[in-house]
Amino acid sequence: MTNRLIFALALGALAGCASMSEQQCRSTNWYEQGETDGIAGNQAKIDLYAHLCSRYQVQPPANEYLTGWADGYAEYNKRVSGSKM
Repeated sequence: MTNRLIFALALGALAGCASMSEQQCRSTNWYEQGETDGIAGNQAKIDLYAHLCSRYQVQPPANEYLTGWADGYAEYNKRVSGSKM
């Protein structure tokens, strides 16, 4: 039973980031996407997004994404360390 649960969770996680539509690649606010990833404590994923969007000849703007990610990750660190705003 535990192995099935682990497998199901892993499969769900992979499915969640396995693809992006052309519309998503073209219309995503990359600053906000970076900020969302950073606030979640994730490493920057611009390389993943660039790979996923390359099939549509779309190159996400790394500078916008990384600026958002840096702001989000700074917020994540404040929350984790217990700093008050």
